[in-house]
Amino acid sequence: MKDKVAIGLAVIVVLIAFFLTGCFGGQTTNEAEENEGSITNSITVLVEGGSPAFRVARETAEEFKELTGYEVNIETAPYIGVYDKLRAEVATRTGSYDVITIDILWFPALAGGLEPIDDLITTDVEKDLFPGLISGGYYNDHVLGLPVWTNAKTLLYRKDLFEDEYNQKIFKELFGYELQPPSSWKEYRNAAKFFTQDTTGDGVTDFYGTTVFGANNGDTVASWLDHALQAGAGPLVIGEDGEVLVNTKPYIEALEMLTKLVHEDNSVPLDALSIASQETSKFFWDGKAAMMLAWGHFYMRSNDPTISKVAGNVGAAPMITGSAGIGTIPGPWYQVIPKSSKEKDVAKKYIAFIYEKNELFMETIGVAARKSVLEKYSKKNGYEHLEPLMTNLSSAQTQNRPPIIEWQQIESEALVPAVQYALSGQKTPREALDWAAEIIEGMIR
Repeated sequence: MKDKVAIGLAVIVVLIAFFLTGCFGGQTTNEAEENEGSITNSITVLVEGGSPAFRVARETAEEFKELTGYEVNIETAPYIGVYDKLRAEVATRTGSYDVITIDILWFPALAGGLEPIDDLITTDVEKDLFPGLISGGYYNDHVLGLPVWTNAKTLLYRKDLFEDEYNQKIFKELFGYELQPPSSWKEYRNAAKFFTQDTTGDGVTDFYGTTVFGANNGDTVASWLDHALQAGAGPLVIGEDGEVLVNTKPYIEALEMLTKLVHEDNSVPLDALSIASQETSKFFWDGKAAMMLAWGHFYMRSNDPTISKVAGNVGAAPMITGSAGIGTIPGPWYQVIPKSSKEKDVAKKYIAFIYEKNELFMETIGVAARKSVLEKYSKKNGYEHLEPLMTNLSSAQTQNRPPIIEWQQIESEALVPAVQYALSGQKTPREALDWAAEIIEGMIR
């Protein structure tokens, strides 16, 4: 009994001691208040790891903190990981992220979980963006994203080959006009045929005029749709009345043109079904092709001697044209705010802040969102791709992919197989696209 009383008295003494010192840990009340005041508020920004968005976020974080007092916590994920994290955030509304940089393709599926930012689209902002950039992030009657960069396919070509006097002489004898960067489907096919050669004399073609995308990914669909736009397609794939358009004339003509490069002209590598942007660029940089239709920023990498064997010999020209003129699918990225963000006002300030830093994207990747930035840099050495890129982005036939929730399913389950059927020779372009139209009908009805 005496032992229990002694223990009780000891506990009381300890509690009184803690009470008198003001806190459990030897810290005074004033010290606690000082520490609480030193805690910095923060926002969390999610970006693709290693992307331009990551580099710009990292470079500007300290300046934003100085301006606003808010720390910028940067979280990264692989490309598809960013989509998965945003999808989970939209579903669970945990408030884990305040700003996320996303691909335009993700808006249809995730728009319901994004915060409107209409007030950021001032007249000056609208005037400084290319057509389609605002509408690309416009869903549910609101602007949901502000673009950080945009891009489009551009013709990159070997200047040393096109400017070679012997090549120019022989080409004119064969085709009756001057050798120059092609501007039409006909000129593109002729140039591709002309440069496709067996350079070693062993009877095996080892140098090609160009490539055709046929791999199992979105690059293949976008490349074919570029040409469909050039042939007059619009709106893309699904009409305003819900009609499926993929087996109409412009789409068939575009796929016929690509299959002719493969089967009739033999001017592209035989393994077209395994080729898309990554494989094409490597092929071109290794000096095995005369041309490629590639994203505009590939120009800078093509002239980088650390990765390209043809550096210094690469030129850029606008996208080729069909009967309707230049047309291409742009590839913009946007900054968005999840509705679940706990710091929406600060998130808007961050998006506006990054918009003012748009030049950093140009210096990081070689493209940007703002007209003023592209125009400024187009006058600098090393940015010769920007004039053609601006021509492509300003074309009336340049259009975003259709903003429908089923798009990625349509792309992967109908359009990629249809293009591959045609390129492999299993179906004619018309048969392949009739098949795709039937599949899409089933998806959207």
